[in-house]
Amino acid sequence: VQLQASGGGLVQAGGSLRLSCAVPGRTVSSHVLAWFRQAPGKEREFVAATRWSGSTLHADSVKGRFTITSDTAKKTVYLQMNSLKPEDTALYSCALGTELSNTASPYHIWGQGTQVTVSS
Repeated sequence: VQLQASGGGLVQAGGSLRLSCAVPGRTVSSHVLAWFRQAPGKEREFVAATRWSGSTLHADSVKGRFTITSDTAKKTVYLQMNSLKPEDTALYSCALGTELSNTASPYHIWGQGTQVTVSS
């Protein structure tokens, strides 16, 4: 299984982007898809996670601005990012696991990242 993230880019502060993560293979309701981000010189940070069945979890730092959703027909998970701030600049990666968690350890399959850069 290889996850494919896309949708990153350069945007001005206050703007929006939507990231996508395509998940090959069949969807399993218990599976969890998550977004993490890592800025240069900083540790990897949890952003949001969702089960295919609909339960979601968002980091406090993005609540009210970012929303994670999933489309089982397209086998794709999205991260809608609004009101972007320069501190949101990072490499965003998607990951697959079986536990709805804000830590990295339960996620055992990781995709390549997509760069998000927010200018002030």
